[in-house]
Amino acid sequence: MKRGDGLRGMVRLAVTATKGVTDVVQATHGAIGGAPARLFSAPVYASIRGITSLVGGALEAGLSLATPVLGELAEGPERELFLAALNGVLGDHLAATGNPLAIAERLQRADEAPATGKILVLVHGSSMNARSWQSARADGFTRVHFDYNSGLHVSVNGRRLSAMLEKLVADWPVPVEEVSIVAHSMGGLVTRSACHYAGADALWRSKLRTIVFLGTPHHGAPLERVGNWLETLLGVTRYSAPIAGLGRLRSAGVTDLRFGNVVDEDWQDRDRFELASDARTPVPLPPEVACYAVAADRDPLVPRSSALGEHGTHGLEFPESHRYVAPSCGHIDLLTDTSVWDHVTSWLSR
Repeated sequence: MKRGDGLRGMVRLAVTATKGVTDVVQATHGAIGGAPARLFSAPVYASIRGITSLVGGALEAGLSLATPVLGELAEGPERELFLAALNGVLGDHLAATGNPLAIAERLQRADEAPATGKILVLVHGSSMNARSWQSARADGFTRVHFDYNSGLHVSVNGRRLSAMLEKLVADWPVPVEEVSIVAHSMGGLVTRSACHYAGADALWRSKLRTIVFLGTPHHGAPLERVGNWLETLLGVTRYSAPIAGLGRLRSAGVTDLRFGNVVDEDWQDRDRFELASDARTPVPLPPEVACYAVAADRDPLVPRSSALGEHGTHGLEFPESHRYVAPSCGHIDLLTDTSVWDHVTSWLSR
């Protein structure tokens, strides 16, 4: 990424944030002061938004002219982690506004070793990136990372993953014997979505043999449901309603985690912030694929039952021998725990 593009993205985000805060302050002021306050303060808040837009536009224009001489933005883990976290929270907004900080999806080889006929695709979770797979091991496989904007709807990323896997397999330099996937957290939902949207004649789908889900919220994450309740409660009174609006800044990807949405029908023509019950379209595990589930026994983000696919009506049929609960592990620990990867490598070798 060009340094100038990165700075322009930050300016655009700052302008949006300033306007958003101004909206909240104005609404709160009006709720407390009533009609007179709303009438007399409106020009003041309008001028704040106008000045903010002018300053932001001028800065963006100047940075556009300076981009060729500012050079590339330095690569590094800190920058990549920041972008991954930012996209997880606001990625849909960044993409919709054409912000240069929006992450573009890509499939990339993990190393330069000669390609083998066995491909292992690693799909990260929300607000994460390819660096989260540094402890991954799978002998005999060529590892490929799927990087994506985790703020977009799960089903949007699922379709894109399917299309990119089709091209990857078609262009692979040696004949592809099998494709396997290891997915963490939201990445498991994206993987299930990709399998759902793969066409009947999809080449990559015919090569898919194994999927290992690490801490995937197949049936949702309680933290997002709590956030939905909190947003609803804040909206009850006119004094707290403006603050509740801040909750609507969270991305489409985050709200998909409430119940574990994987298809378009789960969010299309619906208010994703509305307090509602689980109305998902049941999506079973892909047939003729060996699917495995790993849960962490100390995971405050994804309950064991959700990670293992247990549910009264939408349960996923993981055989008992295809399930593992990692002791003394949290949600992120699943990416590095030795016992987890012992199970993963054993399953992949079957």
